[in-house]
Amino acid sequence: MFQDVAEIRAFYARPLGLQVRRLLGHRIRARWRTMRGHSLVGLGYATPYLDTYRNEAARIAALMPAAQGALVWPRKGQTQCALVDEVHLPLPDNSVDRLLVVHFIENSEAIRLMLREIWRILTPEGRLLLIVPNRRSVWARVDTTPFGHGRPYSRRQLERLLQDAMFTPLDWSWALHVPPVQHHLVLRSAIAFERLGARVWPSIGGIMIVEARKELVAPTITGQRARALGGLVTVRGV
Repeated sequence: MFQDVAEIRAFYARPLGLQVRRLLGHRIRARWRTMRGHSLVGLGYATPYLDTYRNEAARIAALMPAAQGALVWPRKGQTQCALVDEVHLPLPDNSVDRLLVVHFIENSEAIRLMLREIWRILTPEGRLLLIVPNRRSVWARVDTTPFGHGRPYSRRQLERLLQDAMFTPLDWSWALHVPPVQHHLVLRSAIAFERLGARVWPSIGGIMIVEARKELVAPTITGQRARALGGLVTVRGV
């Protein structure tokens, strides 16, 4: 079940939310250093992380699911957001170069259909960047932040989900090693928490950041999963 959009906006207006925005924004920019010449779409509640690309991307838009609700974005200028049905995105086939998904995967009740829609709208060279709550983290157990709502994932679960939807994960990383509390001393030490967590125990970070590539042919299933299917594997062409 999606959290109400007003509650998510309120979180990002608080000190902890502002710190999260800075930390994750830095990690997203590290993966996608430039958007020049690319179309960029945010799905879920991605607007805190889209602003940095507004004057750079060839085209940019924010799509917010009806079950969550939508807010006007940006506040000034032409509106570039829309309320959408998560399994019927109002975009043509092969029309999006980069898709950023935040506060979405864990809340969707039609995850496989939604991933097929994402596959449909991405260009053949398209890239998908997912921000997903980590099942092993403290953040997934605290419902005072948006990352504590919905279903968190382990790496293995998310990897299988992506592969079944014809995406190949390219890069995995973890972020938000800082505890999910509003105390000013913790917030002031957020960067130190991130650096220490990344070195000592990266996989307990509050969220997983996964970049994936759209595949045009389904990968061959091997090992235990193939044996469960009697060794018969169908490669689907698209």
